[in-house]
Amino acid sequence: MADLDQRIEAMHKRDVQVAWTFVIGLWVAMIFVAVATWDLAPNGGARIMLLIGGAVVLLFNTAAILAMLKHYREDRDFIYGLDIRFLDEANSGRG
Repeated sequence: MADLDQRIEAMHKRDVQVAWTFVIGLWVAMIFVAVATWDLAPNGGARIMLLIGGAVVLLFNTAAILAMLKHYREDRDFIYGLDIRFLDEANSGRG
């Protein structure tokens, strides 16, 4: 059982790291696009609208990933326990 707990912890930790990598990547990409296209906007009003739109995308995507991580943390044993069971069954069928 301790082995199962360690495997669950390792899978959960890896998923959290990947999720945060995606969040950071999204922020970097959005900031890059905003800077790279700043001069393409026809006027100040358009720039403000684009910044607001980008901020909304960042806010909702970041909130969605945080909610996903919270759900994974709450149901960690069930979610990852199923994954591990099916992975073990698939691997034993190959041998």
